[in-house]
Amino acid sequence: MTNARDTVLPDQPKTPRPGVFGFFRSGWFKFLLAPMFISLLLFSAYIWSALHISYSDGERTGFVQKLSRKGWLCKTWEGELTLISIPGAMPEKFFFTVRDDALAAKLNAQMGQRVAVTYEQHKGLPGTCLGETEYFLRDSRVVATP
Repeated sequence: MTNARDTVLPDQPKTPRPGVFGFFRSGWFKFLLAPMFISLLLFSAYIWSALHISYSDGERTGFVQKLSRKGWLCKTWEGELTLISIPGAMPEKFFFTVRDDALAAKLNAQMGQRVAVTYEQHKGLPGTCLGETEYFLRDSRVVATP
């Protein structure tokens, strides 16, 4: 028993059904989806390189004045370190971001003491979801007050 769909009349060529890869050979994929996919890959590579390649790194010494967890969707620890170079001079503030919860707990325990923080600077991060500043702390240690 044959179906009417399977019967091919001699004057009508049988059209092949599109396979799984037929969509990828179509014009929609080539001109619309492929550039979007390539753009997404390039943007992801840019974000990865901005997060993993540091522009500069260093160490600052001062007193942790403020440390709070901020953000609507992406929560990050944001803080400020008061740098005092000469007694009686106006203090300079160093704003930083902490990604690690263990380091944030360590900084909370060191609040009010003179600390030295090690940081990395990452330039070109888009938005504030990854941190409000471009300075990301790696470590902190208590320093004896002179």
